[in-house]
Amino acid sequence: MTEPSGEDPAPAPLPRAEAHETHTAVVLFVADRVYKVKKPIDLTFLDHTTVAARRATCEREVVLNRRFAPDVYLGVGEFRGPDTDVPEPVVVMRRMPAERRLSRLVREGAAVDGALRGVARLLAAHHARATRSREVNEQGTRDAVTSRWEASFAEVRALSGNGTAPDGVAEVEGLVRRYVAGREPLFGMRIEQGRVVDGHGDLLAEDVFCLDDGPRVLDCLEFDDKLRYVDGLDDAAFLAMDLEQLGVPRTAERFLAAYCDYSGDPAPSSLWHHYVAYRAFVRAKVSLIQARQGTPGAETAAGRLITTALNHLRASTVGVTLVGGLPGSGKSTLSGALADRLGSTLLSSDRVRKELAGIPAEQPAPAAYGEGLYTPEWTHKTYTALLDRASALLSHGESVVLDATWSNAEQREAALRMAERTHADLVALHCHVPAEVSAARLTTRTAGTSDAGLEVADAMGATEPAWPDAVSIDTSGPLEAAVAQALAAIRPQAAHQAPVFHRPYMEPD
Repeated sequence: MTEPSGEDPAPAPLPRAEAHETHTAVVLFVADRVYKVKKPIDLTFLDHTTVAARRATCEREVVLNRRFAPDVYLGVGEFRGPDTDVPEPVVVMRRMPAERRLSRLVREGAAVDGALRGVARLLAAHHARATRSREVNEQGTRDAVTSRWEASFAEVRALSGNGTAPDGVAEVEGLVRRYVAGREPLFGMRIEQGRVVDGHGDLLAEDVFCLDDGPRVLDCLEFDDKLRYVDGLDDAAFLAMDLEQLGVPRTAERFLAAYCDYSGDPAPSSLWHHYVAYRAFVRAKVSLIQARQGTPGAETAAGRLITTALNHLRASTVGVTLVGGLPGSGKSTLSGALADRLGSTLLSSDRVRKELAGIPAEQPAPAAYGEGLYTPEWTHKTYTALLDRASALLSHGESVVLDATWSNAEQREAALRMAERTHADLVALHCHVPAEVSAARLTTRTAGTSDAGLEVADAMGATEPAWPDAVSIDTSGPLEAAVAQALAAIRPQAAHQAPVFHRPYMEPD
């Protein structure tokens, strides 16, 4: 046995010195410290051409980042050369273990869901206590969101050199403008709910460290307060976008779901996609800046990020699907399946009609064709209420499936006008089956929400006008076959579109 020597063990070797460069700074890693020096550059959205401006930014960076990692940001130091009268300010930080960097863990295939729940909790907790003010709220309005997008569009075009936008940017512009144009009530509601906060503003996996005592989140956006005043979901979407770029889109989805759970945020999936797209486009802009600075692979990265933005914007499209047809055509069954598959809200004329009459939806109220609750007046009242509810949902970013016969051309025209007002995409589906199939269904189904029987269906069929704008869906076969036909009409670009976000189950800590 070797006797103890009584001497202290040899100290662990210090990590090697390193240097990294971003588009705005040079970062030096020396022993257990990190020194961050701002580049003396003017990028339009920031101006660091004077020492005073760089010092102000360094001091601001320390104050703001201590909100997320108080034990990491040590203060502002100075570099001074022998022939320099004015010292260069530098942010001084405690060096984090590189092996615990989130981006590295993801690339190595490590399990990170637990760590990401910690990040989601930290972010949600910060947002809960973050500053709210009129100035903060102003940055959450539809007009402010539009202005940030438009500024990025202009900057990307300018960075392209000849003024020609990279591939995909024109479609990005069109989809963004259509979404925000019809969603003013959604952005207003987010402000009323206190969702717009002084956040992080630049949440990337490279700047998150998963330590045993909890995450450390570094490097928030400090050079422009207005760019940090964002919807909390927008803040979280930056990291979700970055995780997707690292090749783990489902992990990104689970992180966003965890953030929404911890913050109690019932945001529609369209807004999830919109903000992930925005963050991808912002990073594309940064990559184009880096490309002009000579960074290898930056231009390719910009193209990939623009594609990510485009895919999410396609998925963020707010839509209204009319599912019509005669009684017994299978329209209600198809409507329910589509609403589940698309994550849309299902509205049924049968249920609205009985709600307006003050009776339970499942209580039968049979009547002859055009009588009882089915007079033209009652039907007009029903469709008006149906479209009013749909309009409110669409304006708040929720897509809808409207289950009704849609046998009246004026009702269909009213639906089209409603979709145009809310800048929503409308798809009409007309369900049909052979007469003997609908007859069999109507004679065997249990009375309930729908009161139409065989006689009513025959009367309606005798007067049903043509519906040339609708996609014909055969519902006589398996339900999945009809759903596939319908989805092909609703989402023709599904192969090039991000998946619809659903809130996955998160295991409790």
